Amino acid sequence: MSYCAIVKTSLAILWLGFQAPQVQAQAVGQALPPRQEGELDIHHINTGMGNATFMVLPDGTTFLVDAGALDPTEARTQSARNTKAKPSADRQPGEWIARYIRKVVQTPVVDYALITHFHDDHMGTPTSISKKSEQGNYALAGITEVAEFVTIRKIIDRGWPDYVYPRPVQDTMVRNYRTFLNWQVKSKNLRVEASIPGRNDQIVLLHDPQKYKALFEVRNISANGEIWTGVGTETRKHFPELKDLKPEQYPTENMCSIATRVSYGKFDYFTGGDTPGVVQPGVPVWHDVETPVAKVVGPVDVHILDHHGNRDSQNDVLLGALRPRVLVIPVWSSDHPGHDVLDRIYSQRIYQGDRDVFATDMLEANKLVIGEMLSRLKSDSGHVVVRVANGGGSYRVFVLDDRGEELTIKSIHGPYTSR
Repeated sequence: MSYCAIVKTSLAILWLGFQAPQVQAQAVGQALPPRQEGELDIHHINTGMGNATFMVLPDGTTFLVDAGALDPTEARTQSARNTKAKPSADRQPGEWIARYIRKVVQTPVVDYALITHFHDDHMGTPTSISKKSEQGNYALAGITEVAEFVTIRKIIDRGWPDYVYPRPVQDTMVRNYRTFLNWQVKSKNLRVEASIPGRNDQIVLLHDPQKYKALFEVRNISANGEIWTGVGTETRKHFPELKDLKPEQYPTENMCSIATRVSYGKFDYFTGGDTPGVVQPGVPVWHDVETPVAKVVGPVDVHILDHHGNRDSQNDVLLGALRPRVLVIPVWSSDHPGHDVLDRIYSQRIYQGDRDVFATDMLEANKLVIGEMLSRLKSDSGHVVVRVANGGGSYRVFVLDDRGEELTIKSIHGPYTSR
């Protein structure tokens, strides 16, 4: 064997030696390997009590979307209609979310937290068993509890600073949240902003922005019915002026949801809170917010279903425009997803091609009623982690066991090529 051949063989063996631990660590039954510099991680965390998506951006900047916490004392929450608390009911969802975050990042800091809208399954509601903050005069539930265990540097929502659109928000949940914000701003230097549709500079890379500047963007698509046009930062109003409506005709909380697109190279991800898109009989067409949103979002690789896949979401225009290869259903109720929603998701008439659908915690009731289509799911329980390769050219999906905190891999899917 020539000297060059020997060198090449030696280098190949050495390369395999470096690669072997990584391959082994990514096997089913092993813990999810740590994210590498340049990768984008999107963790759809299942607590059984509402939505929470935690992202680690390419340079290590962290971004939390929602921190839901239903009332565990309510009869419905305790019934077979709802999912059980995960990993257990020993802690409340906010603490479980914070512990998950501390597990996947070395520094327990959330650089950005986005509250898509003011519902308990997206932000947390105080209950009779909620603990009080050891520092501020507020209850710990959802986002307010996450902040008790990890530092949050900026919160973005749809109402700051006055919370009056479309009407003043006066419920206990939002009052508690505002007390939390006021204390955190004064005592912890928290920054709070209202989401401004059309902007792409409210959530930016903080640690090495120049390295990924040409590849990465978080674009605000819509909030409170104001929707990006796709041109610069221009927007247009989708809802009528309130002066032209009776109070009972005002936009609903779901319709005011913040929608966001995260882009990394050729990879795109869309999250729209509880944005509705299927208009009920006799309802004005402007109640469909998905259609105008979809027209500016365009094709994406991964989509977390609007409104948990409830029957008023995922209209044919949205699915035909987004054409997602991977869809994630954040389930906490037997209403998630609607049977007709699954029909549209899997329809080759709306858009052609393969699609892989993952659910965080599909209930037995859904399986009994919906039947065959749920057998097509790639996974029906567990945290769903999308790991996008350095540069955004491809991605994989890891399903993790949600019954413990070891982040044990249940299944691996992909790699998928980004569009």
